[in-house]
Amino acid sequence: MKGSTYEAMAVIGQVIIENKQVLTDLDAAIGDGDHGINMARGFEAVGVKLQSLEPDKDIGTILKTVGMTLISSVGGAAGPLYGTAFLRAANLAQGKYELDKETAAMMFAAAITGIKERGKAIGGEKTMLDALEPAYSAFVTGIEAQKSLLECLELACTAARQGVEFTKTIVATKGRASYLGERSIGHQDPGATSSYLMMQTLLDFSKR
Repeated sequence: MKGSTYEAMAVIGQVIIENKQVLTDLDAAIGDGDHGINMARGFEAVGVKLQSLEPDKDIGTILKTVGMTLISSVGGAAGPLYGTAFLRAANLAQGKYELDKETAAMMFAAAITGIKERGKAIGGEKTMLDALEPAYSAFVTGIEAQKSLLECLELACTAARQGVEFTKTIVATKGRASYLGERSIGHQDPGATSSYLMMQTLLDFSKR
């Protein structure tokens, strides 16, 4: 039987596909209108690729497969950004079948660094980083407070959701949305939204 990481990625993909129209509508308001379409296509490809894996692969191998598939199948900026994030995280999970919260935090940090380097982006530009960076900070705060991995993930999801809300209040300065200038205020970032959806789905899966 394939392990929980495999199952978690399958469920995350399903949720992204189910929210295809929501993400597309968000992107249509301030961008190219293809974020949901591209992400759904990517995770459909991920689902097919995961089916071809041998059972009981380690977490690193699964995440590497996800990352490489997203890079090769998702159009626009999302594929390289999310793909890089998964690949960076995968490097720290090679040979691992379970994660402790410290390793999870290092993977989280590596993923964010990958996004920053690949996208030449920082927080506050109305991107996925505005959900991911506060989520990471909350996760680390949870570790420092000696909370469990699940509790740390709950804190991260709350912060990510707040980050999505924050993107409504700021001007986009990155990507197609930056062309709108002040008119981008009031719209939430689709990338921050898809990042939050992935994290919330992982949390819900972990509670099963």
